[in-house]
Amino acid sequence: MGRMTQHHRHVQEFFGVRAADWDTRFPDDGPAFAAAVAALAPRPGGVVLDAGCGTGRALPLLREAVGRGGTVLGTDLTPEMLRAAVRAGRGREAELLLADAARLPLRTASVDAVFASGLIAHLPNPAEDLRELARVVRADGRLALVHPLGRAALAHRQGRRLTPGDLRAEPNLGPLLAASGWRLVSYVDEEALFLALAVRED
Repeated sequence: MGRMTQHHRHVQEFFGVRAADWDTRFPDDGPAFAAAVAALAPRPGGVVLDAGCGTGRALPLLREAVGRGGTVLGTDLTPEMLRAAVRAGRGREAELLLADAARLPLRTASVDAVFASGLIAHLPNPAEDLRELARVVRADGRLALVHPLGRAALAHRQGRRLTPGDLRAEPNLGPLLAASGWRLVSYVDEEALFLALAVRED
């Protein structure tokens, strides 16, 4: 996985201690994940990546979308999250890889679509890291940045205020994606769903 940075250690520590009860703490995320997978619309038989897959709750939905002839990859930086995914039986739905989303062990243009739930908030260098996702995606491939809570609801849960500099605000996210090889094509920010859909551009 390459050099372990302080950021990597922080992410692993944060999520490692939360992995065991992650699914029970957030039991209502299914509808948001289903909406995001439907919008992403990975093609049957295609290759789809869940970047930052956590305990793998979206993997069955992604498997259903691509079918048994497709390939589902799940990457996460935290070993405990991947072990929880295996315990939940989700390792049967995908190939699970311990990997940093900023340095993916995947060939260039080898993936049709990327699903990323909550990932963008944990990227240390968002422009570079989104460019790495663009690297592994074929031309015209798609990216779904999703969260089961909209920006305002998430800020409320975390006890903070929304600021103009919020990375996920549409005026900020659009240019960030454009600078990273993506074009924002749709944007939803509702109480129970944040979903930004982008297309890979050369």
